[in-house]
Amino acid sequence: MELKALEEAMQSFVEGKGWYKPDSPHPQTPKNLAISLVLEANEVLEHFQWNEQVADKTELAGELADVLLYLLQIARLHDIDLGRAVMDKLDINAKREW
Repeated sequence: MELKALEEAMQSFVEGKGWYKPDSPHPQTPKNLAISLVLEANEVLEHFQWNEQVADKTELAGELADVLLYLLQIARLHDIDLGRAVMDKLDINAKREW
């Protein structure tokens, strides 16, 4: 699936919930989304807290999806082409000394 299709599905979902409205109980501001991103990333980490192996791949997949959805929203709010940003970063990293 292409990144653009994921972005559009995310956008449709968030708008459908009314979360971009000013009076939303879950305002999708950059700050709130960044906090949510970190919280979801921590939920990914919980899957590896005591083991190297994942006990439930379906649950891990759901947490990874949450992380991606928040990344997509943050990128959208800042008019960032996330696919282009990834490719640019890979190019920069390829030239770095590790």
